[in-house]
Amino acid sequence: MDNTLKTYAGFWQRAKAFALDYFIILGYLILITLLFLTVNRLTSGLQWLFASRIQAQVTVFLLLTLPVTLYFAIGESSVRQATWGKQRLGLKVTDTKGNKISFWRAFVRTLLKVIPWETSHTLIWEIRFSSQTDPILINYGFALVYVLIGLNISSLIMTKTHQTLYDFLAKTFVTK
Repeated sequence: MDNTLKTYAGFWQRAKAFALDYFIILGYLILITLLFLTVNRLTSGLQWLFASRIQAQVTVFLLLTLPVTLYFAIGESSVRQATWGKQRLGLKVTDTKGNKISFWRAFVRTLLKVIPWETSHTLIWEIRFSSQTDPILINYGFALVYVLIGLNISSLIMTKTHQTLYDFLAKTFVTK
C-alpha cells in the first residue's frame, strides 16, 4: 500500500469511532439484561446458563461476544467498509491495497481484537467458580490481558500506519 496516498486513522479517531459503536453495543447489553431479568422473574429458569464455568463462558460468548464480533465483521466487510461508528467519522477498514476486506478476514480481525476481552471473561469465571485456582495464574492471566492491550495501543500510536497488533496479523488498515 502506498503510504503517501492514504491517511491512516490514529488513536483518537479510532477511539471515538469505538465510543460511537459502544452506544450500539451498550443498547444491546441493556436489551439482553432486561430480557434476562424479565424471563428470570417470570420463570426462574435461566440459572442453568451460569451453573458452571464452562456454561457461563459459552453463554456469555454466544450472547455477547459472538453478536458483537458479527457486528464488527459484517460492518467492516460491507460495501461501506465500516461499522456505524467508523462511518460517522469517515473511517474505513481496508486490505493492504486499500480494497474492501472479506467477511472472514473481518471476522478473524475482530476475533483477534476480542482476545483480551475473552481472556478476561475466562479469568473472571475461573475466579467465580474455582476458588482453589492458584491466584498467581490468575494474575499472570490478567497481566497477559494488559500486555495485549498495551501492545495494541502502542503499535497503534507508534507505527506510521497506525496499525494495532490485530491489524498487523489480519493485514488490515483503518484509513480516513
